[in-house]
Amino acid sequence: MARTDAASQVVPAPPDRVYAALVDPDALTAWLPPEGMTGRIERFDPRPGGSYRMVLTYTDASAAPGKAAADTDVVDARFVDVVPGVRIVQAVDFVSDDPAYAGTMTMTWELTEVDGGTLVEIRADNVPPGISAEDHAAGLASSLANLAGYLRH
Repeated sequence: MARTDAASQVVPAPPDRVYAALVDPDALTAWLPPEGMTGRIERFDPRPGGSYRMVLTYTDASAAPGKAAADTDVVDARFVDVVPGVRIVQAVDFVSDDPAYAGTMTMTWELTEVDGGTLVEIRADNVPPGISAEDHAAGLASSLANLAGYLRH
């Protein structure tokens, strides 16, 4: 059964600044990795049809083994839809030999201007069954909190 996970948070910045943080590889490596991980971008082309590869490394792999290697998750993403200041839709695949992580997850980032900043809503459709709902919810919330902190500067 296909699963959808979602999270949202108001971040203290206008939609154009939030959007800029979503399409800048240096910004992404600063805020996207959830707590307990670091990130590195191997390629990045933020336009419809473009793609990126991010390597996420666990600071302590004993608590959460990686999907691609013992301490690593590798994400290949394609930009499906890009509407500056409004929405980014990505088709995301995890690099893994484990069939529990197979399949393409669709990540939709919606930005809505609100009092105090921008409501950032993330929806992940077709989440692979190997990703626990609890861990995914914590990861999405952590990334959103990181984004809010990044944009406060």
